[in-house]
Amino acid sequence: MTDATASGHRHRPRPDGLEGLAADWASDQRAFKSASWGKAMMWIFLLSDTFVFAIFLISYMSARSSTEAEWPNASEVFSLHVGGADLPLALIAIMTFVLISSSGTMAMAVNCAYARDRRRTAALMYATAALGALFVGMQAFEWSKLIYEGVRPWGNPFGAEQFGAAFFMITGFHGTHVSFGVLFLLIVANKVRKGEFDSGRRTWLCREKGDYEAVEIMGLYWHFVDLVWVFIFAFFYLW
Repeated sequence: MTDATASGHRHRPRPDGLEGLAADWASDQRAFKSASWGKAMMWIFLLSDTFVFAIFLISYMSARSSTEAEWPNASEVFSLHVGGADLPLALIAIMTFVLISSSGTMAMAVNCAYARDRRRTAALMYATAALGALFVGMQAFEWSKLIYEGVRPWGNPFGAEQFGAAFFMITGFHGTHVSFGVLFLLIVANKVRKGEFDSGRRTWLCREKGDYEAVEIMGLYWHFVDLVWVFIFAFFYLW
């Protein structure tokens, strides 16, 4: 076979339709040509996680709509007793503010990473992790308060028994996501602070010099966690 013929086979136009799809998946090439594998896999993970959270919230709405027992009033269950007065949903409002604020610091961290501003990127990621840890701490306080008042996954002194199971399952699953997010934020921020993304060495989470994609991937995850909390806040605490 001549070089021209070989070259013609190598540069043969890609077929259209199903033949083109089959050619892509049968060949030794990336299916996602405009995105890295890390970013593509994060999007796939977030999509699957979206289904899980959606199932949890749909199950919660189904249980609440079908139970004959009185469903607890969220304003009373989640109120704080401060200075002789009850503040309905005060802690939940603070938690929401903290988590939404952390989404802002994460967005600024990604912007600084694009600008290769290593110091500000690390500082903003540490701030995001601190806000996430504060959120988890307040959630732990909320859990301990309800447990002290007698709320259990199998029982609830405020009304319908399904309330406790739904509360601990949904908020616990989300809190686990936030906790893991804080851990990985600290790991990536520490790498940024040490200059590992500018060293030119191929290491974990870094493929080449100046590659700050890990910060952007963490941003995708963190914004997803914040968005999920908005739905939990609306369906669980405001309904």
